[in-house]
Amino acid sequence: MALRYKYNSETCRYEPLVVSPRLLLKKFFRFTAISFLAGLGGLIYYNSHYPWLDEVIREEENARLNSEWRGIHTQLSKTSQKLADVENSDDHNFRVILEMEPLSASQREAGVGGREKASAEIAYPIIRSAMDFSEKINNRLTVEVQSMEELKETFIAKQKEWASRPAIQPINNKNLTHLYLVFGQRMHPLLGYIRPHNGLDFAAPFRSPIYATGDGRVSYASGGTTYGNVVFINHGYGFQTRYAHMNQFIVHVGETVKRGQVIGYVGSTGLSGGTHLHYEVLYKDSFINPIYFFQRDLKSAEFEKLIKQGNSSTSLD
Repeated sequence: MALRYKYNSETCRYEPLVVSPRLLLKKFFRFTAISFLAGLGGLIYYNSHYPWLDEVIREEENARLNSEWRGIHTQLSKTSQKLADVENSDDHNFRVILEMEPLSASQREAGVGGREKASAEIAYPIIRSAMDFSEKINNRLTVEVQSMEELKETFIAKQKEWASRPAIQPINNKNLTHLYLVFGQRMHPLLGYIRPHNGLDFAAPFRSPIYATGDGRVSYASGGTTYGNVVFINHGYGFQTRYAHMNQFIVHVGETVKRGQVIGYVGSTGLSGGTHLHYEVLYKDSFINPIYFFQRDLKSAEFEKLIKQGNSSTSLD
């Protein structure tokens, strides 16, 4: 072990340096104190200028989560807009066509408040906001699903009603030789006095097919009257149709028929002045001019021409 020496000016000699335990202890404590203060100062400086590692990790995680939540909110906004488009079509297209009242805003938002209270316990605003938004969309979607079920049921009922409505001509245009538009009071061509003419006369070749003008059930099918061979069809919804002076009918009472189905053939039975079909439409037991029920079978010009000819045409029965 090397010894340390100190020069003694009194003796003019280098003498061994002897360190006492007390001095050694004093130096130790002084070194320790200086080291502690230096370390503490460095720690304070570092903490004031640099965050803790776990804090850095948490901040990065929070930033990532915020970004993900913003992405979710964007997707929710897009979903909400798509749902709004469906709701708009529901209220302003489907319900208009089906003659239904649009749903009110209160109906579409029904029950949202209760769900919002459930989210109030969530501490983080961004999560609470997203949850509220998703719950509103879910509620609107539930209402829309119910609305679509209602639309479906109404459409099925309306489809049946539309199919039952007398909406086509009983004689195809390719077989029609003349249409007599006299409707109402007129001089009967055979009896020679004024009496009601409650339908239209379709002149067509003998045994031309006669079509049911709407879905329904045959309520009468017989012959031997002034109508000759005649068929009555009850279409429901207040509508009835009658087909008279047939050469032959091929349906029976109680039979269900479809629009466009052949129910018989043109003839001149009963009180008739020529081969034709006498066709009547009734709504709630009142006679209606059939011309307004088969406009779709004619072009606009043809329909207008028929109306103009109505005043000059006679009838065959």
